[in-house]
Amino acid sequence: HKKKSVLLNSGAEAVENAIKIARAYTKRQAVVVFEHGYHGRTNLTMAMTAKNMPYKEGFGPFASEIYRMPMAYPFRFNGDAATCATETLDVVTHKIEKEIGAKNVAAIVIEPIQGEGGFIVPPKGFLPGLAKFAKENGIVFVADEVQTGFGRTGKMFAVEHENVDADLITTAKGIAGGFPLAGVTGRAEMLDSVHASGLGGTFGGNPVACAAALGALATIEEEKLVDRANVIGKVMVDALNAMAKKYPVIGEVRGAGAMQAIELVKPGTIEPNNEAMSAVIKYCQQKGVLILSAGTYSNVIRLLPPLVMPEHLLKQALGIIDEAFASL
Repeated sequence: HKKKSVLLNSGAEAVENAIKIARAYTKRQAVVVFEHGYHGRTNLTMAMTAKNMPYKEGFGPFASEIYRMPMAYPFRFNGDAATCATETLDVVTHKIEKEIGAKNVAAIVIEPIQGEGGFIVPPKGFLPGLAKFAKENGIVFVADEVQTGFGRTGKMFAVEHENVDADLITTAKGIAGGFPLAGVTGRAEMLDSVHASGLGGTFGGNPVACAAALGALATIEEEKLVDRANVIGKVMVDALNAMAKKYPVIGEVRGAGAMQAIELVKPGTIEPNNEAMSAVIKYCQQKGVLILSAGTYSNVIRLLPPLVMPEHLLKQALGIIDEAFASL
């Protein structure tokens, strides 16, 4: 199908505009989001974001007509992890039908791999199941690829891992290599459903940011950075899995491509271990390795190395992370 894009400044702005497009196109208002999801720091996207601290605390009241659904999160699933996708999907579709009414839903918005929420990778079948439900009920399916897009997960976009056909995709972050640029790309008839001048902004798609994006895209193609993300991913996964065997504080290693995380727990349980996470991050920073925290329970270390990172530096960093765990 024919596609169009609208260019904006930031990921949050892209998500806001995706909602405007979905509401204009469907003439409906309700927006479905997920536990552990993160979509931005503007008023609407704070409402869409799951975690209160630090994103929402004291900043309300928030926008209405946002409905949060359970997320398929295998590591914390109460039943058999093998049935996590189907069981969670059943709960989500039932809640949408009974509590909102599918005919009232404008958009279902989800990150194909949840970023701030702790790099939660939905089990196979969950995203295609949501997309199918959306299609059957005239709901716009929005993939928030702000953190996952542009090669990060070993595909150009993370929805490609399961061939999910999103109606709209939001992009930012990696799109312009550090310059402020974002976009909503999707079905032309959806973007065209908005009245003239309904979408816009002063700096959206400014020429400097667009030039940076063209440079970033050329580099991704020329240096085959989508493939490189998988190489980086394998180096990280091998090292992190070796650590997980040694250190019982590591509950799970998960991710895709160059987007990997380790969830830390009290050994022998799935109880979040925030102290260990803080200690590891502090140790690494003192040794010159910058790593980020994540997760609803503030117990996840996320690794997002540059796709152009030389392998020897990556291995050196992973060695320091190993030392950090050994020092606990």
